[in-house]
Amino acid sequence: MKIMALENNPKELALIEQALSGKRNEIIPITTSEQATPYILSGESRFLIANWDSSDLRTSRFMTRARAINPAEPIYILLTTAKNLDEGIEPTGMDDIIQRPFKAADLKNRVSIAERILSLASSLAVAKDQLDNQTVFDNLTSFMGRKAFLRQSAAELERSRRASLPISLIALDVDNFKIINDTFGVQTGDDVLQVVAQTIRDKSRPYDCIGRWAGDEFVLILAGVIGADAEKVAERIIAGVRGTRIEVQNEPPLNVKVSAGIASIARISTSMDVDMLIEKARQAMSRAKEAGGNQIFLSFI
Repeated sequence: MKIMALENNPKELALIEQALSGKRNEIIPITTSEQATPYILSGESRFLIANWDSSDLRTSRFMTRARAINPAEPIYILLTTAKNLDEGIEPTGMDDIIQRPFKAADLKNRVSIAERILSLASSLAVAKDQLDNQTVFDNLTSFMGRKAFLRQSAAELERSRRASLPISLIALDVDNFKIINDTFGVQTGDDVLQVVAQTIRDKSRPYDCIGRWAGDEFVLILAGVIGADAEKVAERIIAGVRGTRIEVQNEPPLNVKVSAGIASIARISTSMDVDMLIEKARQAMSRAKEAGGNQIFLSFI
């Protein structure tokens, strides 16, 4: 097993290497939590031993972000500390903690436990993925469902943060959709959603992450896009939907309109997560609807 060791003290690192190196394990020394990210993204290492007292874990929010980087491959975090931490002040996000100085046998036992837990987690993840794959995509629109979108967009956000790229998220909602459903029936409502979904697909990039958030609400994350460029994408979608006519039996063709809210970030901080980004975009969308609909509201974060 490949074990990352976030330890800046050469003596402490030597103790870890002496206790764990061998045929079964390979120690990968790192000096910052950021250096662990490529190993987690690639799945090369899923086990981190880190010095809680001297590393940057306290300020980087790494333990929270690491869980979202590659959800299919869970990571195990073992912290070492020279302090006897009380239960109420233990760091959150870790799997285990061991107090220094520790015996080699104790560290080996902790690693053995971690191996069993990771093996079990992998088995559970495989079973979960098999179930999730049955419901990853929305049957009506063929877009990602909420759960799949959250997972994919979280990865997009992390990649953009690491590459220092901007990112934007567009939330779209059909204007007066409830009235359309109540007046013309559920089948017509479904036709509207399919038309809107097809327009979003046609007016966005092939590799953009698109999801059906709920009901008549859609979300679209645009890596490397900010401000006016994100507005142009939303404008193309709104214009495309507005130019579409939906046939209704014994009624004039239905003219559908949508509202859009955009949340744009030029520089992604470590405190930003995808839930916050989606919420900001949905708030902007609500403001667009309150202003009369069929328009865009842009919010910079």
